[in-house]
Amino acid sequence: MSGVERFEGVTARSASGAAVAVFDLRKSFGERAVLAGVNVSIAQGESVALIGANGAGKSTFLRCLVRLTEPDHGAIRILDRVVTDLGTKDLRRFRSQVGVVFQKHNLVPRLSALTNVVHGVQSRAGGPRTWLQGLASTEVRDEAHACLEAVGLGERALQRVGSLSGGQSQKVAVARMLMQRPRLILADEPDASLDPKAGEEIMELLLRVAREKSLTLVTVSHRLEHAIRYSDRIIGFGGGGVSFDMSAAAASVVELRTFFSERVAA
Repeated sequence: MSGVERFEGVTARSASGAAVAVFDLRKSFGERAVLAGVNVSIAQGESVALIGANGAGKSTFLRCLVRLTEPDHGAIRILDRVVTDLGTKDLRRFRSQVGVVFQKHNLVPRLSALTNVVHGVQSRAGGPRTWLQGLASTEVRDEAHACLEAVGLGERALQRVGSLSGGQSQKVAVARMLMQRPRLILADEPDASLDPKAGEEIMELLLRVAREKSLTLVTVSHRLEHAIRYSDRIIGFGGGGVSFDMSAAAASVVELRTFFSERVAA
């Protein structure tokens, strides 16, 4: 059965108009089923936090969305494309529309912040003029500067990334992601390696960008306060599936901590 057929009938209602729609997603590593039939629908422009104990499948779910990890079963529809049916060329084109921010910044430390941001244009264009800011066109360089300004690092454009703080480096990674002109943002614990203040700045930045550009934002988080403060909705993973799905406005840190403790005890 193709991904398109899986979204027909009873699942079509939840998939229709959604930025992200996942049906019966399954992924195992050896004999361990990390995802055992996950169904999730996320609206366009919605900010969603994924929480759960270590090993609950949050990051695996996020990686499956863009097939950095290949699902064993199920169907994924994002931005009106059935991702699970895409061939190599179409998958590459689809990924260029998705901005991914990882815990590790994946920047080139010896290069300037501006050059690292220019690298983001590689999702739309290739060739030597995307390797260094000095080779880039005026249009690309100006856009990269604008992306750095958007994250508050315009004055650091020519500074080597290796000399920046962790929070500043993550902001450069966000600026590089913006250079892709993404339609969807996936963030896997973007605040995990940062001190509390820098972590808050990154989460505020991601939410502000998503709001300003009407982008859908899906974030994996272990900081419960951030899950509540920087999302519209919280989805809890556990036992191979979705354990709860609630409005962030209705959630409390106490309630979320209870969820974690129950999962660890189980």
